[in-house]
Amino acid sequence: MNELPVQAGPEHGRAPFPHDSAGLTAWLAALVRNREYGTLAELRRARGGTSAHIRAGWHGGDEHRELFERVAFLFAVYHQGRSVPSYGGGSLGAAARRIGDGAGRGPDNPGARRLLDRVVASRRIPWRHLQHAVARLRSCEQPPPSWTGLTEDLIKWNDRRARVTYCWSVEFYMPASMARGAMSEPAPRPGADPQNELNARKDSTP
Repeated sequence: MNELPVQAGPEHGRAPFPHDSAGLTAWLAALVRNREYGTLAELRRARGGTSAHIRAGWHGGDEHRELFERVAFLFAVYHQGRSVPSYGGGSLGAAARRIGDGAGRGPDNPGARRLLDRVVASRRIPWRHLQHAVARLRSCEQPPPSWTGLTEDLIKWNDRRARVTYCWSVEFYMPASMARGAMSEPAPRPGADPQNELNARKDSTP
């Protein structure tokens, strides 16, 4: 009887493949820039399983494949019908400040408040509410959160020391005067790609 081949893995001397959030953002942005609309349409299939999802998942390394596939789905939802990629800017909490209309945005908009409250109250990653937030930003013609930063935040969702949801709430409810100062010179995010952060600043500039 033929023996099955031994699969490579950490226990057989292969180091775990690391995740690459900036690499995912760059790949997704290239899809929009190169007008690969068929691939983006595949990513918008919420159930996944397409070759596009698999390609996105490879950026997640050994631990975060599914999470990266779902972030790619959110990216594709935001970019439906768009020909220029948006790298986004700030956290999901900062981005939610931009949701609304002339009557009020962010903390001054009841719908934005309810949405942010649902997101931060979730013990598990609230994918459905995140999709709603991304769709609202798209409909408001507002920049999304930094895709690289969002991916890193979601990786740390259950890390109590990271306090992701608390930080999102702080940035959402930040007084307007402080928020303007923070947006003028955003602090670099750990592990973020410098070029992506530069593009994020350009995209978030009115």
